[in-house]
Amino acid sequence: MVDRNSTDKLDEIIRLKREKNAVILAHYYTVDEVQAAADFVGDSLALSQQAAATDAKIILFAGVRFMAETAKILSPDKKVLIPDLLAGCSLADSCRAEDLAAMKRRYPDHRVVAYVNTSVEVKALTDICCTSSNAVRIVSALPAGERIIFAPDRNLGDYVRRKTGRDMVLWDGACHVHESFSPERIQLVRGQYPGAKVVAHPECPASVLAEADFVGSTAEILSFCERDASKEFIVVTEPGILYELRRRCPEKSFLTIPANMSGGCNFCEYMKMVSLDKMIECLRNETPVVEIDEDIRKKAEGSIRAMLDLS
Repeated sequence: MVDRNSTDKLDEIIRLKREKNAVILAHYYTVDEVQAAADFVGDSLALSQQAAATDAKIILFAGVRFMAETAKILSPDKKVLIPDLLAGCSLADSCRAEDLAAMKRRYPDHRVVAYVNTSVEVKALTDICCTSSNAVRIVSALPAGERIIFAPDRNLGDYVRRKTGRDMVLWDGACHVHESFSPERIQLVRGQYPGAKVVAHPECPASVLAEADFVGSTAEILSFCERDASKEFIVVTEPGILYELRRRCPEKSFLTIPANMSGGCNFCEYMKMVSLDKMIECLRNETPVVEIDEDIRKKAEGSIRAMLDLS
């Protein structure tokens, strides 16, 4: 729940947003009060597309760095702000552009399919991007004989490989949050709530996905929980999504998985770096600003447009 003490801060953000003609985006994994302050809450690419369609002059992206970069890729004429430049991503950081370039030299006849959870420099080296919700569809749409490098998430890549039967070279990267889940921890919670359905993100390892009743992106998990008749769900992804799940489905219960056998839950410390105070300062000062070399931006946009053409 949003703390009542945050009301004044939320009011100040609304005032600044109107004064600056800004639109505020927040990812599902940010803290509750940050999501409450946003105009749009969602997954990174969908948010960037929504912002591009507005007449706002400024985009404030409450999320991690690669998300703000994606917003700039699709809205080059808008000023894009990020509340904390240090808000990185373990998955995106696992794939450096120079290392991907080296892999491309080792596999010169392969097409690169890269998850949107990558830096703008990696997107610029990519033939076609994908999201967690369309990755299976994108890979399936490529010619049967096409050789593929899939980056950077080995778990999502393995999931896509098993779904499509395609032979792909997988980049060895992963999200530290989704890597921390285990079948044993799911079984522990399921034993306490035997009627609950397990919903999991495809960034989780295959052994974890095998325990799930439903596998999908954050947006797909939300839709599934809304329409499914079950009253209890075990949610195997970053727990920031619980804010939106409870908002949409107040009559249902959502359970998290312990980070270890003694309790706690898994969370992304980078997403939690965004706060209302930082958002206020960001809007007041119109900084930090996301800047991208135009040549790199155009190449990165090409990989996103290639995905949208196939979607």
